[in-house]
Amino acid sequence: MRTPMLLTVLAVAAVLTGCDDSGSAELAPSPGSVSTALDAPAPTAAPEPVPADAQPKRGDKSRGAMLTVTGVRIGHHPGFERVVYDLGGTGTPGWVVEYTDRAVQDGSGTVLDLDADSVLEVRILGSAYPFDTGVIPFDNSEPVRDPQAPGVTGVYRTIVFEGETQSFIGVRGDRPPFEVRTANNPTRLIVDIATP
Repeated sequence: MRTPMLLTVLAVAAVLTGCDDSGSAELAPSPGSVSTALDAPAPTAAPEPVPADAQPKRGDKSRGAMLTVTGVRIGHHPGFERVVYDLGGTGTPGWVVEYTDRAVQDGSGTVLDLDADSVLEVRILGSAYPFDTGVIPFDNSEPVRDPQAPGVTGVYRTIVFEGETQSFIGVRGDRPPFEVRTANNPTRLIVDIATP
């Protein structure tokens, strides 16, 4: 009598171990087949929002921030171009980003001639000279360009002056909307500019 009962308990246990938390049995693929989980389409990320306004943007730096620009990158995204300032050092940058009529360098007063319809001035707050941060700075002797991102004609200069890094972004179109944010690991300042 105990043998049929033991077999029933073992059969129920075998069925339950083949079920997931929802109670449905997980089917093993037959030999030579591919699991349906592999056939399922990968989830797609929602498209990033396109910037909506061209008003000046400001953000606060963290206390004691000492950052140096280590690289500048440009990338194309649906509806906008992205400029990324890679930063080394300590803390989180603040920023002041706004359109200006002319690209005038701090300190020297030199006016840069940009091949652009509009000029977006970027000020990275909480900046420090490389000899204070111990970080190798970005070589800004030439503008950064990317033909895959035609809405940005170039990123010009990254000059540190009185605790701020000043840079200019040449933009196609009449002052298109833009957004600014920071990201961590690594630290960076991101400027997204709507394409005309």
